Amino acid sequence: MLYASHVAASLAHTARKFEEELSLLRQHLLGMAGRVEDMIHRAGRALVERDASLAEEIIALDGAVNWAEVEIDEQCLLILARHQPLASDLRFVTLAMKMVTDLERIADLAVNICERAIDLGQAERIVVHSDIPLMTEMVESMVKDAIDAFVTRDSSKAWGVIERDAQIDALYHRVFQDSLAQMRLKPKEVHQLIHIQSVAKWLERMGDHSTNLAELVIYMIDGHDVRHPNRRESR
Repeated sequence: MLYASHVAASLAHTARKFEEELSLLRQHLLGMAGRVEDMIHRAGRALVERDASLAEEIIALDGAVNWAEVEIDEQCLLILARHQPLASDLRFVTLAMKMVTDLERIADLAVNICERAIDLGQAERIVVHSDIPLMTEMVESMVKDAIDAFVTRDSSKAWGVIERDAQIDALYHRVFQDSLAQMRLKPKEVHQLIHIQSVAKWLERMGDHSTNLAELVIYMIDGHDVRHPNRRESR
């Protein structure tokens, strides 16, 4: 009887420890995602306002995001080794490892935008395409909604992120075509306009990474792999 009580207490302690580690993993993932969202927002601002000092601040934040990726990966590996989770818990942990990769790449793209903001700030002033701030706002909201869907297990919100990706693609193509037209009219501004095209492309890539996040969330919640368009038809 004493042995059975001891075993029961040990199992309860292990279960409690497991839940604590999962909770800490969620917190760290949310912290990383929040930092990435902030980087997107401030990168867009640095570009539009030609604020080189703000851009430098954001570039300096990239190291913290890289560190968070490594730390979360290590947390996930320890959880897998210690507790050997099953079913939904296993999906949660393994997908967290994939999600931090997308978040880290989004942060890298925000750094790229900041580097272009610094270059543009040193050049003759041109008007940033009006769709760039809109793309920035949309991408920021896509990242936020994908992470919210992950934490709250809301697959409908994740589907909403996927559906917005087509809008980001359309905006990118409009910025690209408009910039080409401006290059023909204002050849002296070709260098700056190429930077604007690059920024639009990086925002479009952020949209793709946000979509990746949402697809992982749907798999975690529903067990349905929707990473390819033909798999989404069975929704």
